[in-house]
Amino acid sequence: MIIYPAIDLRNGVCVRLMHGRFDQVTEYDTVPAARLAAFVAEGATWVHIVDLDGAEAGRAVQHALIGELAGSLSVAIQSGGGVRTLSDVQNLLDAGVSRVVVGSQAVTQPDVVSAWLAEFGADRLTLAFDVRVGEDGVPVPSLKGWTEAAPVDLWTALDRYPSGTVEHVLITDVGRDGALTGPNLDLLAEVIRRRPDLKVQASGGVSSLEDLKAARAIGCDGAIVGRAIYEGRFSARDAIEACA
Repeated sequence: MIIYPAIDLRNGVCVRLMHGRFDQVTEYDTVPAARLAAFVAEGATWVHIVDLDGAEAGRAVQHALIGELAGSLSVAIQSGGGVRTLSDVQNLLDAGVSRVVVGSQAVTQPDVVSAWLAEFGADRLTLAFDVRVGEDGVPVPSLKGWTEAAPVDLWTALDRYPSGTVEHVLITDVGRDGALTGPNLDLLAEVIRRRPDLKVQASGGVSSLEDLKAARAIGCDGAIVGRAIYEGRFSARDAIEACA
């Protein structure tokens, strides 16, 4: 399983949000390049970088900085936040990003995103579904920086991308993101059961190496790890070695 250490950028520095809320921000690093270099030194082959300003604004804000980071070291970058147009995807790929994360558009404009997948290749895009699980147990995607609920549930959103058209999906339980309460293994397992054709990345709530091992055991292809690393619960190297 691939470990994706996370760098969330806001105002040019590394931060983490609690439950995706922009009014609950913890700042960790003022020099993102140093954090990226540290992850690479610990053995990371992929790093997940998010333009939080872009996610909040609904347009690319820090893609120039992300391009600088992508070109600074020999490491594969998966990045998104504020990706709304074909040119946003193209600009990130041209800047050296290996895989672009598409969030809200994957839910609201599946025909457009399907065209992007066909143009750039399924391996160059990750579709991110950030969901809230209701009292009825139904996962519903959250849109626009997790401030709005989608009009369809996760299963309907996924069904719009038939087998063979998409390869990578990132599933985040918003209620667990940044909370160190463990990933939603039941949700992840259900995604894998329904769509065995997909490479599923787990995100939200990872707090221990045991969480990562559990995600690997149910068949996750990757896991995004943020706050647990920043707060010293384990290192990127520990995570990578535990899931090798």
